[in-house]
Amino acid sequence: MTVPEVLLEKVLSRLGFGHRPETSLAGLSAVYAAWCQKVPFDNVQKLVHLYEGRPGALPGTDPNNGLDNWLRHGTGGTCWSSSTSLFALVKGLGFEAERGIATMLAAPNLPPNHATVRVKIDGLHYLIDSAILFGEPLLLDGPDELKIDHPAWGLTGTRAEDGRWTLRWPALHVPTGFDCRYEYFGVGHDDYVQRHESTRDWSPFNYQLTARRNRGNEVIGASFGNGVTLRADGSVEVKEIDDTERRRMLIEDFGMSEEIVSRLPVDRPTPPPPGSATARAQAA
Repeated sequence: MTVPEVLLEKVLSRLGFGHRPETSLAGLSAVYAAWCQKVPFDNVQKLVHLYEGRPGALPGTDPNNGLDNWLRHGTGGTCWSSSTSLFALVKGLGFEAERGIATMLAAPNLPPNHATVRVKIDGLHYLIDSAILFGEPLLLDGPDELKIDHPAWGLTGTRAEDGRWTLRWPALHVPTGFDCRYEYFGVGHDDYVQRHESTRDWSPFNYQLTARRNRGNEVIGASFGNGVTLRADGSVEVKEIDDTERRRMLIEDFGMSEEIVSRLPVDRPTPPPPGSATARAQAA
């Protein structure tokens, strides 16, 4: 799906570019660094969509919708929508990009549940992830260990098994490290649409605010009712926040529009996944 030229230019301008970056590693690095600082990973649009019972596709299923939402409201989207937008942006800039499928390993043996983007430059593959936001393209080819060295958003460990990389990254709810396994690449837009739509009835992002962005040399965000800051010195601050504080944070710290934040529902307890042992026990 192609991003119109007018929209592409608006996005580049908001990201801080006065001209198109080159389709080189330096150009990709500049684009992804700007994305990590300016485009959050969040579920604001999705929460509003579900709470209001809005018809049609989930927000950001169309990359043009996702990018327009960012320009208008400062929202980035969950992984399926934000990856769709990031893929469309770098593809529109002329990079050789492809969509990928991964698994956030909240529990063993989960099916794939995460979207990502890989870009090929000079025969080498680089990962740019719109949820983990690790600040620079991650080289996937060659090294025995993948590294992003940064006290706030750097990887805390990696391993390769059966040709698949697993990255341990500092999630807001598990800052010591949360595993994500990268399964395969080269999937089509329709696959993303289907996987995104399958989260409508249940997802950990359907009930409580999640928001994350890199700000300077730190990571700020909200997760499971807490405000979290991963600081540049490696320390972590976690504090419980109420509804007033989370709305203030989204407007003042994330730069989201008052319009979209005013429509955000209050947090609700997240029920167990349908079909899980916990759900079965509660139903018994």
